[in-house]
Amino acid sequence: MSASQLASPTNPQARRRNTHAMLWAVGVAVAGLFLSGCHTGPAQAAAKTLTEWQARRMRSIAGTNGWASLVGLHWLPEGRSTCGSDPSQTHVFPAGRAPGFVGTWIREGRKVRFVPADGVAASVNGKAVPTRPLRTDAKGAKPEILRIGDLSITVLVRGERVGLRVRDPQAPTRVRFQGLEYFPERPDWVLEGKLIPAKPGTLLPVVNVLGDIEEMPAAGTVVFVKDGQEYRLDVALDTEEDDLFLLFKDTTSGKETYPAGRFLHAQKPGRDGRVVLDFNRAYNPPCAFTTFATCPLPPRQNRLDVRVEAGELRYRGGH
Repeated sequence: MSASQLASPTNPQARRRNTHAMLWAVGVAVAGLFLSGCHTGPAQAAAKTLTEWQARRMRSIAGTNGWASLVGLHWLPEGRSTCGSDPSQTHVFPAGRAPGFVGTWIREGRKVRFVPADGVAASVNGKAVPTRPLRTDAKGAKPEILRIGDLSITVLVRGERVGLRVRDPQAPTRVRFQGLEYFPERPDWVLEGKLIPAKPGTLLPVVNVLGDIEEMPAAGTVVFVKDGQEYRLDVALDTEEDDLFLLFKDTTSGKETYPAGRFLHAQKPGRDGRVVLDFNRAYNPPCAFTTFATCPLPPRQNRLDVRVEAGELRYRGGH
């Protein structure tokens, strides 16, 4: 897809072309890149072109295990609780997508075990469900996936909360996905900045949509200039992608772009501290596509008083 094919917020025909082209890209691409964390970027460093990056981005949302496949987020109480499609269960799964009684969850602090009901086929990594606690996503770990039919379930930790994230490839949000749209490519929004590094061990406190504070490893502050005006963004270190992670909000937020702000990744600088910020790769958080995500919000100091007319537009099928 060339830059001229990218959608314009004022050109409905171009928006449709972009949606159809990106859906086609998903259909022919090799399945992969299924992201576990809200802030993980779609392999930005590995994507050499904007078109390639957009195709990978599309898979991370509309793939069989993408964010659009979420159908549930269930917070576990201490002790025992049950799950299944029967409304009498503690955690109710989508009707017709699971047995009435699937099994029992046992939570002890941040440790969680699952005991399947008699006759329910459940597996982890293709094997019988272990009697030990399931690995969660705490501290950036890759959670184990519990599979029950087409459903896949992972255990996540958010502050003092421990929950179940449930995915289904037949989720209505995935089946009816309306595609991604972007501002036209803007070379003038590929900016060079300078990273002022944080002291080793510094943490960047970030509030998520639940009101919990997530402490991310701080990389420092990126200083850049656009149209003669200096801007600063506090950035985190994404240890999974091994790059810089930025959360920002600008004056397009709530209009052309997602109200809560957008995310951006950048390669770590060399010794000279030079950082390239390509805002054409700014993207919406998972919360733009599902109510079952727990997204971090841009810190107050990362609210830019400028229109960043580059990157992903507001999802028109969103809430």
